[in-house]
Amino acid sequence: MKIIECVPNFSEGRDTALIKEITDAMESVSGITLLDVDPGADTNRTVVTIVGSPESVIEAAFLGIKKALELIDMRNHSGAHARMGATDVCPFVPISETSMDDCVEYSKQLAKRVGDELNIPVFLYEFSAPTDDRINLANIRRGEFEGMADKLQIPQWKPDYGPAKPHATAGVTAIGARNFLIAYNLNLNTKDKKIATDIALDIREQGRNKRDKYGKFIRDENGVPIKVPGILKSCKAVGWYIEEYGLAQVSMNLTNFNETPPHIAFEETRNQARKRGVRVSGSELVGLIPLESIIAAGKYYLTNQKRSTGIPVQDIIHIAVKSMGLDDLAPFDPNEKIIEYRIGKRFNTLVSMALHDFSDELSSDSPAPGGGSVAALAGALGASLSSMVANLTFGKKKWEPLFKQMSQLAEKSQQLKDELIQLIDA
Repeated sequence: MKIIECVPNFSEGRDTALIKEITDAMESVSGITLLDVDPGADTNRTVVTIVGSPESVIEAAFLGIKKALELIDMRNHSGAHARMGATDVCPFVPISETSMDDCVEYSKQLAKRVGDELNIPVFLYEFSAPTDDRINLANIRRGEFEGMADKLQIPQWKPDYGPAKPHATAGVTAIGARNFLIAYNLNLNTKDKKIATDIALDIREQGRNKRDKYGKFIRDENGVPIKVPGILKSCKAVGWYIEEYGLAQVSMNLTNFNETPPHIAFEETRNQARKRGVRVSGSELVGLIPLESIIAAGKYYLTNQKRSTGIPVQDIIHIAVKSMGLDDLAPFDPNEKIIEYRIGKRFNTLVSMALHDFSDELSSDSPAPGGGSVAALAGALGASLSSMVANLTFGKKKWEPLFKQMSQLAEKSQQLKDELIQLIDA
């Protein structure tokens, strides 16, 4: 089944009734699932996540943009996050049986409709961008809502769709296709925004402007400041102060979590904070995270602790959450924050039954569950025992030379267990 994700960012984070009107409009489309609504009072911005079939998601995104146009007046908007429109940005992300090229085409379909029917200027960005200077959203958004009227008069910044002037109240929108983006904020034990900004400049891929010995920017022959590249690839970052929490944050967008996963971003930010006499007290995810990313984090910290990585998934997730302080500001519920769990891949009908109920169902005259489900269950229990033996061996000093091998065996056993559990319902 073809599934795509769409993550529109709306420039309203305080009026919950208004936000609900937007999400209600989106949910009126059959074939989509509203996965997450993440408002921020200080940023005055809400990140909405939906998934579904391409046709349904495109329609829901359009209705959300249309409703935002009706309800949000950018002339009265302010917040900590840079913004240029009522629907500031609306990306498509391939999830299942779809490609990035497919999502580029979907983004163009939506952008044309928004420009033609709603008279909102639209820029295509990331993989949809027609030119290199439109790949990075920050380049498009520079000048923000207040500066868009002048910016759109520059030939270089003619919108890809819609009129060459901002909508009076809805501003400008960016629509595109991108990889799964992890929006990740790291909390500092300080209120000083300058420290957060200084850290952000060092770690983000774009880096900071190079300065001479007098502190002045060094420019190239065209007068453009020369950059000193940052430490983390595929990382965009800013520093800000969040009144709601009473602390400064380094706010990141990790645009390719395979290149820079959250746990590496966390550790590097911790290193940079320590150099400046502050510490990272925790972190928060804005929106959702792929299961593989949080599993990678848990295994990273387990390995550092010289512990086996062949343990149940929920235990690996727990280690990741506690190691990165993902529950520092609010409880972290894996069923709400991990995209695969939100889509509903985690629990199946038979698997979620109590053992007593499963046995009763098995003993009835129903043809399912039957021998296949029982065989899968028996195999899962056997794999669980294999993992138990490996983990009991792991950690005993006399078997220390075999720790790596035992961890690998336990991990393989866990993988087999999980695969067999899924087959109980097959």
